[in-house]
Amino acid sequence: MSTLNTDIPVEPAALARPVKQFIVLLAMLQGLLLYLAELGQDLGWWPFSTVNGCVYWYTLVMSVPTVMLLSVRQLNERRFWWQTAAVATAFAMLAAWAGWSASGDEGINADRVLLPFGLALAAALFVALPYLQTSLRHGRWNAHYPDLFELAWQNGLTLILMAVFIAICWLLLYLWGGLFKLIGIEFFADLFREEPFVYLATGLMAGLGILIGRTQHRPVQIARRVLFAIFTGLLPLLALIALMFVASLPFTGLEPLWNTHSAALILMNVVAVMVLFVNAVYQDGQGAMPYPHWLRRMVDAGILTLPVFAGLALYALMLRIGQYGWTQTRIAGMAVTVILSLHALGYAIAVLRPGAWLAGIRRVNVAVSLFAIVLAILFNSPLLDPHRISANSQIARLAAGQVESKAFDLGHLRFKSGRQGWLAVQALQKEAKASGDVEFEKRIVAILQRNHYYQNSEELAANALKEVAALREVIHLAAGSPAPAEDWWTYLMGYEGMTGCKQIDSDCVLLVRDFDRDGQADHLLCNVSDNSARLVECQLFSHHAGNWRSEGQVSFWEHRNEDEDSLAEAVRRGEVTLYQPRWPMIEIHDQRATVSSEHADAFKQVSP
Repeated sequence: MSTLNTDIPVEPAALARPVKQFIVLLAMLQGLLLYLAELGQDLGWWPFSTVNGCVYWYTLVMSVPTVMLLSVRQLNERRFWWQTAAVATAFAMLAAWAGWSASGDEGINADRVLLPFGLALAAALFVALPYLQTSLRHGRWNAHYPDLFELAWQNGLTLILMAVFIAICWLLLYLWGGLFKLIGIEFFADLFREEPFVYLATGLMAGLGILIGRTQHRPVQIARRVLFAIFTGLLPLLALIALMFVASLPFTGLEPLWNTHSAALILMNVVAVMVLFVNAVYQDGQGAMPYPHWLRRMVDAGILTLPVFAGLALYALMLRIGQYGWTQTRIAGMAVTVILSLHALGYAIAVLRPGAWLAGIRRVNVAVSLFAIVLAILFNSPLLDPHRISANSQIARLAAGQVESKAFDLGHLRFKSGRQGWLAVQALQKEAKASGDVEFEKRIVAILQRNHYYQNSEELAANALKEVAALREVIHLAAGSPAPAEDWWTYLMGYEGMTGCKQIDSDCVLLVRDFDRDGQADHLLCNVSDNSARLVECQLFSHHAGNWRSEGQVSFWEHRNEDEDSLAEAVRRGEVTLYQPRWPMIEIHDQRATVSSEHADAFKQVSP
C-alpha cells in the first residue's frame, strides 16, 4: 500500500444504464430479503427461527448489498465481484461469532450483543468503503488520499440524500393515501401500510436515492462546499473555545470536571468535532490554505490542545475502570477514546512539523482509519471479545473482595453479557457452592431460573416465597428500626402487591415508624434491588381498625454517579425525613386538589 500526496482525484466514471438498473433492482431485492426475514420469524421458518440464522441473514443482507450499491462501476469488473465476495466472507465470519455470543440460553438479551456488533460493523464498513472504491478506480490497492477524502464525503452525503429522499417519498405516499381517504377510497391508505409494500417501496426509494447521489455530482459537490464553508468559518471559534477551556483549568482545577460524571464523553466529543472541522477545512490539501497567518496560528494553538482533552478523557475513563472494572460500555468507550486520542496526538504533531500546513494529517488519517477497522474486527471476534473481558473483570473484582457478593450485579452478567456472561454465572454457582456461600448460591440459582432481566407480574407471583420464615430472610430491617408487628408478616404474605420483595434473590428494606403521628407504628417496605432504572419503590402499610392495609406507593428516582452514596444505602440506614405540607388540600364542589409549590427549595431532601 502506498500513500500518494500529489495526485489529483480521479474523476468518477459515468454509470452505464445497466449499472443504474442494477442499483435500483439490488436495493429492491435488499428490501425484499429484509421482508422475508420478518415474515420468516413470524412463521418460524428456518433459518429465521434461530438467533444464529437471523444474525447471518441480517448481517449479510445489510452489508453486502450496501457495499455493492455504493461501489459498483461496471457489472463485468472482476475486482468488484471478488471484493464483494471478500466482504461477504469476512462479515459471515464475524456474524458467526456474534450469533454464538448472543445465543445459548433463552434468557440472554441478544440485543445487548447485537446492537454494539451492528454499530461497530457499520462504522468499520463506512471507513473501509473508500479503500474498496479507490481500489476499483485505480485497479490496485492503495491509499490515494485525495480519492479517499472525496469518496468518504461522497458516501456520507449520498446516504444522507438517500434518507431525505425516502422521507420525502413516504410523506407524499401518506398524503396520497390521506387525500383519497377523504372521499371514501381507503385502498391506497391500506396498501401503503402493508408490510410487503413498505419493504419493497422503501428499497426502491433507497435505490433511487443512492442513484441520485452517485450520478448528480455537481449538486452533491455544491452541498459539500456549503458544509466546508460553514466548517471553515466555525473552526477558529472552536479553536478559541478549546484554548479558553484549557487556559481555565489551572484556575478551576479538575474537580468540577469530574463532578459532571460524564467528563470523558464531553471531552471526546470536543476532540471528535475538532477532528471533523479540521478535515473539512484542510480537505485533501490540494487547495489554497484558508485564513490569514494570525488566524491560522490560533487554529494551530487550538489543535495543540487536543492531546490535553484526550489525556483528560483517558484519565477519567481509566479512573472509572480502576474503581469498577471493565464493562462492555467502558470497553467501547475506551476503543473510541483511543482512536480519537491517536487523531489528537497525530494532529498536534502535524502542527509542530515544518513544511506545508497540516500536511501530516493525511498520513494520520490513513493510519488511524486502518487501525480503527482492525480494532472493530478484533472487538467482534474471540480475540478481544468485550463480553468475555467484562465478565472476567467483574468476577475478578468479586474474587478480590472489591465488591461483596450481596451487591454483585448478577442480573447484568446473566442477561446482558451474552453467552460469556451466562457461562460466567454458572461458574460462579459452582464456586459459591464450594465456598459455602449459601445466600449467594441462592441468588445465582434464582437468577438462572429466570428468563428475563425484568420479571412481569405473572412470573413474580409464580416465583414468590410461600412461607413467612423464608420471607423474613430476604426482608431486612433498616438501621435503628424497631421490629415489625408479627401479624404484619402474615398480612404481607397474603398481600398481592410487592411481589418483587417475595423473591429468593430480592433485596428489600423495612422501616417501622409512625409516619402519620397517630401513635401507631406504620411499615414502609422498600425494594432496593439493583436495577438499571435506579428506582426505589416503597409501599406504606398502616394498622387500621385492628387490620393491616396498604396506604399507597411512593417511588424515588436515584440521581447519582457510581462513586456517590446510593439511595439504597440511605434507605438501609433508615435516613427518612418527614415533611408536613404547608398547604392543606383544597376542596371546591366535591373536587379536591393539592397546591403545587413554585419554590423548589421547599422540597430539598435533607438528611436528619
